[in-house]
Amino acid sequence: MKRAEQVTFGGSALNRAAHLRGDIAPLLTHPQAATAVLWRGKPLVRGEDRDHLALLPPDHPILNAEQNRGLPDPVLLGLTEDGAPRFAADISRWEPDEVDLAALGLFLDPSEQVHPGLPRDHVFAELRRLMSRLTPRDAELAVTAKGIIGWHDTHRFCARCGAASEMAQAGWQRVCPACRAHHFPRTDPVVIMLITHGNSVLMGRSPGWPPGMYSLLAGFIEPGETLEAAVRREVFEESGIRVGQVDYLSSQPWPFPASLMFGCAGQALSREITIDPVEIEDAIWVSREDMMTAFAGEHPILKPARKGAIAHFLLQNWLADSLD
Repeated sequence: MKRAEQVTFGGSALNRAAHLRGDIAPLLTHPQAATAVLWRGKPLVRGEDRDHLALLPPDHPILNAEQNRGLPDPVLLGLTEDGAPRFAADISRWEPDEVDLAALGLFLDPSEQVHPGLPRDHVFAELRRLMSRLTPRDAELAVTAKGIIGWHDTHRFCARCGAASEMAQAGWQRVCPACRAHHFPRTDPVVIMLITHGNSVLMGRSPGWPPGMYSLLAGFIEPGETLEAAVRREVFEESGIRVGQVDYLSSQPWPFPASLMFGCAGQALSREITIDPVEIEDAIWVSREDMMTAFAGEHPILKPARKGAIAHFLLQNWLADSLD
């Protein structure tokens, strides 16, 4: 797919600088060093439209506050084209004066948090809300920071012996001091499928989604499976549709919490749908004309997949006949 890397989080050619991960002390004092900051998985952004990732110097007071002592060192994300280091840091121990705990667990968290040590236009916001507004570089920094910090938060103990593990290699490893096992950031492979039959595309919805919201079917790849086999299995399990030809289209890192989405196209061999209610709530065939109406915001029921998600990207290219 010629436009594959135009997907949100598709990358900006950031130099990951793996050769510098052994000692980041000199990089932290670099005059152009800057840090992406997360609070409970939400990146710090700035601007009236929340369309810029906010970057703070490594010695900023909020990063060195009392409540952050004892937290892991910053993670080295990489270097910009002019050699400026970029880091990620977590300040989840900070407690805002008012927190809508119910909003923090929502599918699309609308709440924002303002730190008293920052300008008013600097807020912590849910990445899914603003991902399509960010530049490719800001998006890559944000998705990498969220993914790696989220991994550390859920993998603090050795999977081999259960002892508390320690961050190593500027955040890109965890090492167990007890059994010396080395652990690396986890990414779960997921297939997401643009399944077509004639002029229609197969769409499904999960329980709890907003009314009218449908998206492409998706599912985790199991051990021993190819992408093609996973596409055919998942589509049949969820909708009862058999799939023939399968082709790879594009991928997208998706840190909600730790997936790599493999976008694939598949040709359905039939149209009769038999859903598994344990897997999904509903599945429907949507014509190209109806999908265009949904993308224009004029469909009476159907809402398009969220802008910035690979489902939206694949459907957009399908409508434009630009999948090849």
